[in-house]
Amino acid sequence: MEVHAADQYLVAPAEAGLLEVHEKLSGTGLYPPFPPVELPGGLGGLVERGGFGQTFFFPAEVLGLTFQTPKGRVVRAGGVVVKNVQGYDLVRPFVGSFGLLGKALEAVFRLRPGRAAVFLRRPFLGGFPTLFPTPRFLFALEEEGGWWLYAFHYGHEKEVARLQEAFGGEEASPIDLRPLFPQGMGVGQGPLRDLRFSWMDGETYPEPPGPFRKLVEAL
Repeated sequence: MEVHAADQYLVAPAEAGLLEVHEKLSGTGLYPPFPPVELPGGLGGLVERGGFGQTFFFPAEVLGLTFQTPKGRVVRAGGVVVKNVQGYDLVRPFVGSFGLLGKALEAVFRLRPGRAAVFLRRPFLGGFPTLFPTPRFLFALEEEGGWWLYAFHYGHEKEVARLQEAFGGEEASPIDLRPLFPQGMGVGQGPLRDLRFSWMDGETYPEPPGPFRKLVEAL
């Protein structure tokens, strides 16, 4: 795993854990595009599912990818800067493809600066609230006999303080969510929700459109 603090990007193998990255970045003032939770499949699984809990456009935070197609071809797409596309951009189609385009081997993530950070939770009332400022990550988890809403945010100290005041609740600790998904993490009614999907145990994915299947066949 390589942290390039000056240029604000991270190069990491797909098998690296999400909490491992957060630990690696501790004290740098830089944050990755995912909250402090552990999910099945490490960084590779995260990219294949299109991220988790984000309130922003996750594919833009993945600058480069190395992946192996279903036919065994190794593809390197993107790079380590924002404007790095020559020819077809395969990074964005791969992000959120749920493994149809292949298996991630390595990823390059954009890192964002923050002078403060907070991870909060409060009881979840069944709908995702509109908060100002908008937290970088928002998700709901069924635990302790009920549902809890989690928010993770970083940025300027005053902005983080405003979010903490608007959200209320209590401070949370990093969470390992892998025990909830022994058969893999798929889309469907389950114990975890974000703004995109409800997540269930088992590898059940949305049906891809026809043009996407043609791309899969071409690779």
